[in-house]
Amino acid sequence: MAEINDPENTILIELKDGTVTIELLADVAPKHTERMKELARAGAYDGVVFHRVIDGFMAQTGDVEHGVAGEGFNLNRCGTGGSDLPDVPAEFSKLPHARGTLGAARSQNPNSANSQFFINFKDNDFLNGQYTVYGRVIEGMDHVDKIARGEPPMNPDKMISVKVAADA
Repeated sequence: MAEINDPENTILIELKDGTVTIELLADVAPKHTERMKELARAGAYDGVVFHRVIDGFMAQTGDVEHGVAGEGFNLNRCGTGGSDLPDVPAEFSKLPHARGTLGAARSQNPNSANSQFFINFKDNDFLNGQYTVYGRVIEGMDHVDKIARGEPPMNPDKMISVKVAADA
């Protein structure tokens, strides 16, 4: 089991294969960290699918507007939305987009991150300085590696639940 040093800045994502433990980097990207905790505490990420999963690159999720599988769910719309909260300004740092890091998904506008994020399957240095890094997987990367691939996947995996460790 991962050693959790700061439960207030640790996220627990329950996937079909087990729990992914993410250490948030509040000192590097405080606004992104706060947004993720706010949405997790509201239950907004629960049931949201991984809508863009590219082998050897990353797994993207977090479209809380369109990404919850259920009645009326349309996978083709997934990935086009965010939350009803304002966008988060970029918090670029010198941290690399290494395997297991959490990056903020956004449009062409660097200040358009909202609720969507991705987990890097490998070191993706070409993203460095262009997308905010605000967390890293400290346990459960083997579960991330098993997420169904596709853009979108035929049978997408979902985040069963997302919690702040302090609340779990």
